[in-house]
Amino acid sequence: MFDIKHASSRRRMPLSIGVSLAGLMAVSGTAIADQYQDAAKRWLGDEFTTSTLTPEQQMAEMQWYIDAAKPFRGMQINVVSETLTTHKYESEVLARAFSEITGIQLKHDLIQEGDVIEKLQTQMQSGRNIYDAYVNDSDLIGTHFRYGKVVPISDMIEGDAADVTSPTLDLDDFIGLSFTTGPDDKVYQLPDQQFANLYWFRADWFDDPDLKARFKEKYGYELGVPVNWSAYEDIADFFTNDVHDIDGQRVYGHMDYGKKDPSLGWRFTDAWFSMAGAGDKGIPNGLPVDEWGIRVEDCRPVGSNVTRGGATNGPAAVFATQKYIDWLHAYAPPEAQGMTFSEAGPVPAQGNVAQQIFWYTAFTADMTQPGLPVVNEDGTPKWRMAPSPVGPYWEDGMKKGYQDVGAWTFMKSTPEKNRLAAWLYAQFVTSKTVSLQKTLVGLTPIRESDIQSQAMTEAAPKLGGLVEFYRSPARLQWSPTGTNVPDYPKLAQLWWQYISQAVSGETSAQQALDGLADAQDRMMERLERANVQPQCGPKLNEPRDAQYWLDQPGAPKPKLDNEKPQGKTVPYDEMVKSWQKS
Repeated sequence: MFDIKHASSRRRMPLSIGVSLAGLMAVSGTAIADQYQDAAKRWLGDEFTTSTLTPEQQMAEMQWYIDAAKPFRGMQINVVSETLTTHKYESEVLARAFSEITGIQLKHDLIQEGDVIEKLQTQMQSGRNIYDAYVNDSDLIGTHFRYGKVVPISDMIEGDAADVTSPTLDLDDFIGLSFTTGPDDKVYQLPDQQFANLYWFRADWFDDPDLKARFKEKYGYELGVPVNWSAYEDIADFFTNDVHDIDGQRVYGHMDYGKKDPSLGWRFTDAWFSMAGAGDKGIPNGLPVDEWGIRVEDCRPVGSNVTRGGATNGPAAVFATQKYIDWLHAYAPPEAQGMTFSEAGPVPAQGNVAQQIFWYTAFTADMTQPGLPVVNEDGTPKWRMAPSPVGPYWEDGMKKGYQDVGAWTFMKSTPEKNRLAAWLYAQFVTSKTVSLQKTLVGLTPIRESDIQSQAMTEAAPKLGGLVEFYRSPARLQWSPTGTNVPDYPKLAQLWWQYISQAVSGETSAQQALDGLADAQDRMMERLERANVQPQCGPKLNEPRDAQYWLDQPGAPKPKLDNEKPQGKTVPYDEMVKSWQKS
């Protein structure tokens, strides 16, 4: 480029040459603009043909990205997420599309979830920029809100990212936004994908007239989708011990996993006690006591032990833990006891499991592959998903289960220009131009407009109830870990260590949860003493007699006289209708 500032020190060029250079520069600029527009048109024509936007609207949206990216062209941006199908699509397809359309070089790493958290923690503690953006679970919302290490999305939009925030971002269209919003009403993370843990069952077996008759004769009610844990247990026993085998194959009435591994902690924090009813009423999370059993007062965590007003080791949590152990040993395939989350996930697709109370919809894509024992020849599934049954301590107004929301997170320690360029990428992979196609690939929807689209209506028959669930307001009863948890990485790692003691028989369920509650309180006590959380940090209650708290309304709840009420089921079609009424 011709340097005007130092022109006087250079030999003067003939006017004709100068004009030619100016013309070349204009042509070059036009060629560059055409390059990015051509790339956008190519991607729109090849990959992003399925969208809630018209082709003209898509091109207008892409033109905004082309223009907004000008100050960042040639930069190398590094982002990271865990290894889900959705993120694999982003890493292998969308990152390349973004680079070709904007000129920003994008490296999207895929690593295990635990490694994402480790990198994030390291950057928070050291202030050293490791990644320019993270897709990390909204389970860390309480962590991000309290430590002040994250730049809230809402602050970015109103501040230094105002000029690089897409006019078509449409935050209100994101179905998980309440999960990424702190008690201060700031949006801390941008949802990128989400999935729920629901009940999964073999609809073909449940509809079999002979099996239905045998079940009703034994239990006195219809074989159907269980509404409560009593019915789930009856169905598990029926298929494991009465049916025993179908077409010569040994079948089981339950599936789970129990290996001493960090994923065992997810089994509980995601969110087993909520289904049992251990916490308080409240959407998206119980207040003042959440599904982890942590009590907050004036936004400050005050304890998880019953003696401090928490419910981590209360009767409902003990009941839930013991049921998990009993069902794992009595009704699941024997090898399940030695499996991790990732090892257990594919097992129902093998065709010998009747139901699973705790099944992630992220497995939907893998469960619909042609040729699987659980898929019909026409591609429709032999299985369905439904709301998980609830335990005897559950009450109307409580959350029913867990929903994972992986969300874009930006750190204050990231250089501003890198952060803003990464913000463009985060918006691109969640934009209306690409989000519907991404949803169809990974089946982890984030936008209401995508869920209500004709494309999702057409896909619904092969997705076993996924579309019906996400079109229902009932989905709000499934939520991620909430803001009561002050430091997710530190507290989450305690769960598997103590739960595994009960699974192995080393301790009772009560002893394991007593240890867990004490360990959580000690961790929060250290946070309180260190005063590292400037807003809403822990301030523990002084211990007092547990009965005092058990006598108070809400959680922790006293032990019920009857923890196995009469089993109750409903037909699947009626269950789907109930979603629409929720």
